[in-house]
Amino acid sequence: MTTASIETRTSWIIATVSVVLLATSFGGLWITAVGLKTIAADFDGARSVPSLASSLGWLGTAVGGVIMGRIADRYGIHWTVTFGSLSLGIGLYISTLGEAWQLYVGHGLFMGLLGNAGLNAPLYVYISRWFDRRRGSALALISSAAYIAGAFWPTIFERAIAHYGWRTTMIAYGVFQIAVILPLALAFLRPPPELPTIAAGAGHAGATTKVLGWPPNLVFAMLAAAAFLCCVTMSMPQAHLVAFCTDLGISASHGAAMLSLLLAAGFLSRQGWGLVSDRIGGLPTILISSMLQALAMAAFLTTQDEAGLFAVAGAFGIGFSALIPAYVLAVREYFPAHEAHWRVPTLLLLSGTGMAAGSWLAGAMYDYFGYYAPAFAAGVGFNLLNLVVIATLVVRKRSLTPA
Repeated sequence: MTTASIETRTSWIIATVSVVLLATSFGGLWITAVGLKTIAADFDGARSVPSLASSLGWLGTAVGGVIMGRIADRYGIHWTVTFGSLSLGIGLYISTLGEAWQLYVGHGLFMGLLGNAGLNAPLYVYISRWFDRRRGSALALISSAAYIAGAFWPTIFERAIAHYGWRTTMIAYGVFQIAVILPLALAFLRPPPELPTIAAGAGHAGATTKVLGWPPNLVFAMLAAAAFLCCVTMSMPQAHLVAFCTDLGISASHGAAMLSLLLAAGFLSRQGWGLVSDRIGGLPTILISSMLQALAMAAFLTTQDEAGLFAVAGAFGIGFSALIPAYVLAVREYFPAHEAHWRVPTLLLLSGTGMAAGSWLAGAMYDYFGYYAPAFAAGVGFNLLNLVVIATLVVRKRSLTPA
């Protein structure tokens, strides 16, 4: 018996609107990145102050997603998106009040834990419920929103900060994002059409069963651990590429261009990876993408010239770009739909923690050794551990598949 697809033209309209919502909400955190030196000047030149605020914002987004995912499942996506946008506005305002602790509270609590968390993880779950045949492509699309924000907003913020200052820029953007997000959410976000179904390998919703022949939470823990491991590696070049280039005598402007290439390659290739994952599934996509990421990370250890590093940066962007949406797809493939509201945010929490840990670890190892090679080698090691976990799941899946 063939089940009619739940996908319609409306599914793609809502997915596109969700990209706009996330690209707008994530924009606020780029003000601090772009204005880091300017903001630091108001705190006795301590760059650690705005850097920590930015880290707290990203970490809060990951942690808060677990809570907001449950709230969205119980009360609806409108509530978390509206609450998140208003919290972002409050957080941007509090961040301008002049004390370091206010910058931390504004970013970590209001912009991260309550703000972006109200949109990011809930929208991943929400969009996955509008698709069944091309779910991988849809998840790849909305997961690109952070890259879109990183490509679009920095140049605008740089001009705004130069003309009006970072405080005015934050307040103005806080008002702007509310004016964009709230009307779009009200006009387009509606209850998803998905009905309770039998998840692949997971049995009936609510039943205690096996996933890949193993306890469900064991398989989920392996996926979450793998997400942490691969994101430790993923974050290192993104956070330290410009500094790495300057250590090699490459100009900071060329290093920034290299980082832009890395992110652009990630954004563009992610759409292709979505099509791939729709055909072969989440786990095989993770395995292939992780292998490519490991190879590119190893290439950073052996490449010293500028042209070669541009090529490696592009390859790294192509390699890592499939990972996050493929993890979410795997969760939706192997676990019941009614568990997505906590499994997806928990997985994103582990991936976000891995990103934060990798960025910190690379800096700490650089401070200890005086160069980046040991840190990048550690990144390769984390990636190899990830491959062991994912390969185990892929082999297990194939062993249970009839010949």
